[in-house]
Amino acid sequence: MTTAKPIPAVAFTAGRTGASTKANELGMRAMQERAYDRRGEQYLLIKSPPASGKSRALMFIALDKLHNQGVHKAIIVVPERSIGGSFADEPLATYGFYWDWTVQPQWNLCNAPGIDEPRVAKSKVKAVGEFLASADPILVCTHATFRFAVDELGVEAFDNCLIAVDEFHHVSANPDNRLGAQLAQFISRDKAHIVAMTGSYFRGDAEAVLSPGDEARFVTVTYTYHEQLNGYDHLKTLDISYFFYSGSYLDSIMKVLDADLKTIVHIPNVNSRESTADKIKEANEIMSALGDWEGEDPVTGFHLIRRADGRLLKVADLVDDDSARRDRVISALKNPMHRADRDHVDIVIALGMAKEGFDWIWCEHALTVGYRSSLTEIIQIIGRATRDAPGKAVARFTNLIAEPDASQELVVDALNDTLKAIAASLLMEQVLAPRFDFTPKDLGPKEGFDYGPDGYHEGGANVGVNEATGQIHMEIKGLVAPKSLEAKRICQEDLNEIITAFVQDKTIVERGIFDDETAPQELTQLRMGKIVRDRFPELSDEDQEAVRQHAIAALNLTQKANAVAGGVGNDELRGSTAFVDGVRKFALSVRELDIDLIDGINPFEAAYAVLAKSMNEQMLKQVEVAIAGKRAGIPLEEARDLALRARKFKQERGRLPDIKSQDAWEQRMAEGVAVLARHVAQSANG
Repeated sequence: MTTAKPIPAVAFTAGRTGASTKANELGMRAMQERAYDRRGEQYLLIKSPPASGKSRALMFIALDKLHNQGVHKAIIVVPERSIGGSFADEPLATYGFYWDWTVQPQWNLCNAPGIDEPRVAKSKVKAVGEFLASADPILVCTHATFRFAVDELGVEAFDNCLIAVDEFHHVSANPDNRLGAQLAQFISRDKAHIVAMTGSYFRGDAEAVLSPGDEARFVTVTYTYHEQLNGYDHLKTLDISYFFYSGSYLDSIMKVLDADLKTIVHIPNVNSRESTADKIKEANEIMSALGDWEGEDPVTGFHLIRRADGRLLKVADLVDDDSARRDRVISALKNPMHRADRDHVDIVIALGMAKEGFDWIWCEHALTVGYRSSLTEIIQIIGRATRDAPGKAVARFTNLIAEPDASQELVVDALNDTLKAIAASLLMEQVLAPRFDFTPKDLGPKEGFDYGPDGYHEGGANVGVNEATGQIHMEIKGLVAPKSLEAKRICQEDLNEIITAFVQDKTIVERGIFDDETAPQELTQLRMGKIVRDRFPELSDEDQEAVRQHAIAALNLTQKANAVAGGVGNDELRGSTAFVDGVRKFALSVRELDIDLIDGINPFEAAYAVLAKSMNEQMLKQVEVAIAGKRAGIPLEEARDLALRARKFKQERGRLPDIKSQDAWEQRMAEGVAVLARHVAQSANG
């Protein structure tokens, strides 16, 4: 049996303030109250982590729209039938709200039999039409049912309706995305209300969810992972780790699958390199490794497995192709009478299910085999383990990945999953960190922020903390402040989206980790600058630079704060204030915190340190040589960018960059100027 090799990636320790779980006089938790305050908006986007209570927030908003805002119907749209249970009846008035949430049984189409395909969806589409003609106010259906209904009935049939789209990251501005195209039609007609909800900060990953014009119509309510986890009563620590194995994952999985923990196991996609191509056999082998099979529970369909220590495990198999058996298991997992019972089920084995909207508060460990290409999907899977529950102090996510094979000729290609795992860990550090509020130097303190025992003082390394939200205010010399409302919105709301695109770029990650000749500014200024320009072409040059600076500052300062605070495994520095302490220590350790210093930090230096510990020296050298060999000449577009940076260099220093300089970035700018000059000369000569 091979041994899985751990790669420590991310650890978060919460303050357990209880703030995110306390309810106000209307029965609303902090996130729900924040969303309800914007209930009058026609277009509302709620960005909030899994387990933060988005479903109930929607209930509060929808009921107010139905009773006070002239909205006739509320249609709740979820990606799959199993999530429909999140919108079951709730006695909200019992907890102080004005009305209860009640869905008549015939209008929760997620409970209706049949799958959501055109051949069998006609009855559900007919039901949507019947609902619109009825006196009842609330309907729950899947994305697929809603798409078919809009195609059949037309967007005008939904005038004066609230359309609430759960797991909004499934939508895309791509014309091939039918639901995205339909939402664009609803926004153009402007006669429906839309509430969009997502537990992911990477909407659509590489593809935008909405066009910039449509997105500008939405008012955004953001509740961060940091606010959510820090405000729990019970959960204290979230650990995220990657394990590499060789051979078959089935030989290594028991090294990381602890049967004492309530666990969701996601086996690999059948088309991935980790898969054996026989998902049923894989699920059976995992159960066999857990103990001796003693049959199925006739009511729940759970497998009963006797461990060597005598304990009986209840295992829910969601891989089984038998739809009747799988439906029985799903029903048992959704049963509200049993969800409060910690011992109802011990382990869930799934492939494509139990990722989004799967509400199992007792889950302590999300174990995923094989890298998931979508960072959105990873966030959703991690969210299965981040519910707060009595007695649950630690939650963890483990990704079991096939290690690169140094004997392969194309060793760099074999590293793809490794690089993606590193990207995911960088993103999770951003998601779990408090939000930054950056301003240029010496603009003064911000209201609501605590600047420590010495207070705010001009010229100092001022780091302020908002105790209510965890947000951190930092001053940076030379920072460009955003001017337009859209640029300000991006700097406040969408920096993680930009960072996502940055760390998912294979060339950027390869250069940042393995190419010593790449100056950090080539990544932080050129590559990040291009991402911002491509993503937000409507912004002015100044606003594009402001967004770039804010994004790279958030990424690099998060990395530095975690490194200074001691990193993963340093228990003395893993208290709830460790991140803020790390930010303050880093700010005080430099003579002056300015944007040039931040641009000069390689965003991947911590990732390299992790890989250096996990990869053997021979493989590391092979990769470094291969990456260096792929380094190409400077393309014209990049040369133009370098020339612009060189002009700024000349304004600051009174001379152009020197191609013989020992500074790699100055040398690169000079090379860019030379390439552009040659191009101009060649064009002039015809």
